[in-house]
Amino acid sequence: MSSAEPIYASRVLKLPLVTPDGDAIGRVEDLVIGPPTGETAPILLGLVAQVGRRRIFISASRVKHFETSGVVLNSTALDLHPFKPRTGELLLTSLLDRPLRGERVLDLSMRPRVSLYGRFGIAEVMLGRRRALGLSARMRRVPWEEVDDLFDVGEAAAELVKLRSLHPSETARALQDLSDVRRDELVEAMQDEDLADVMEELPEEDQAEILEAMEPERAARVLEEMEPDDAADLLSELDAEQQSRLLEAMDPEEAGPLRRLLIYEGHSAGGLMTPEPVVLLPEATVAEALARIRLEVVPAAVASCVFVTQPPTQPPTGVYLGALSFQRLLREPPSTRLADMVDGLPEAVHPSMPEIEVAERLAAYNLLSLPVCDESGFLLGAVTVDDVLDRTLPVGWRTHQ
Repeated sequence: MSSAEPIYASRVLKLPLVTPDGDAIGRVEDLVIGPPTGETAPILLGLVAQVGRRRIFISASRVKHFETSGVVLNSTALDLHPFKPRTGELLLTSLLDRPLRGERVLDLSMRPRVSLYGRFGIAEVMLGRRRALGLSARMRRVPWEEVDDLFDVGEAAAELVKLRSLHPSETARALQDLSDVRRDELVEAMQDEDLADVMEELPEEDQAEILEAMEPERAARVLEEMEPDDAADLLSELDAEQQSRLLEAMDPEEAGPLRRLLIYEGHSAGGLMTPEPVVLLPEATVAEALARIRLEVVPAAVASCVFVTQPPTQPPTGVYLGALSFQRLLREPPSTRLADMVDGLPEAVHPSMPEIEVAERLAAYNLLSLPVCDESGFLLGAVTVDDVLDRTLPVGWRTHQ
């Protein structure tokens, strides 16, 4: 569907759900719509999809575009926990055929948009009367503002949806100003991956307070959605019993990197590093490296550098051979092998190096990330400049933005 054309919501129902590689993995069962907030039109919050035997939620941010042949996602990463509607959400199937001022709601149209509040907004509502054999010719379309009561969920619920739709850093600042009751309502209303993004923007003591108030199963899911270094920092705020309980509740593949990070002292390179840098073998090409860092699931700071090691490529890897910045990769022919480019630089740091020395090393050599290796030269992870900034800025800096 062209970006200039409206997307008719009813036509999205039952469409295949397609990965970036073109594989159909399920189908769309419903659309989740957020109400207007006074500053924006109703927005598409996400999709309800049937994937195998699971009915799951897929955030609108994961939708690359809508096609007549299917809904194309921008990554294969999915949260497979069962969907459950949250405060302030409207389901398309509950709006279709709803009586409204002597007519019925036949469809909604959406348009792509660039906004803090969502990538797709409701533009119009199609109204008409149904006959036994189809739709009446009297079907008409009206701007959503003329029938805004269709999307009314109450003032409090609409405010929660507005907060959920802000940039995570803005939601985090707003959350700190809420009463305990409203904060708990907002936390309950958020999808796990969105809450994880907001948690990463909060001071660690606030993160811990929110996490401790959750059921262990949900707390574990939120930790799984956080960046590993942020999740490990949060776990380090909890006592040993709480840490153990949450790690046991997590998926073993997600818990493994956190267990490794928790070994290291918090104010060291090991405590700062992400255990999931982009790592490739020396036989890989520049084209393969650029394809990896181009993936939307790779955080921007992590995508700034590709590390080259002997196999295996999962930390702890084989022997570290060197690192290449994305700028260096862009300057080389796509077919160039990484082995022909690496020279052992930048030099790796030991996980015990104090964080202030890590910051000085990054600044002295104008680096965006540093490899962290053990005594055998095996890559354990990487410290990125955003992690160092987060630690070296004054305590409470988030509240002064």
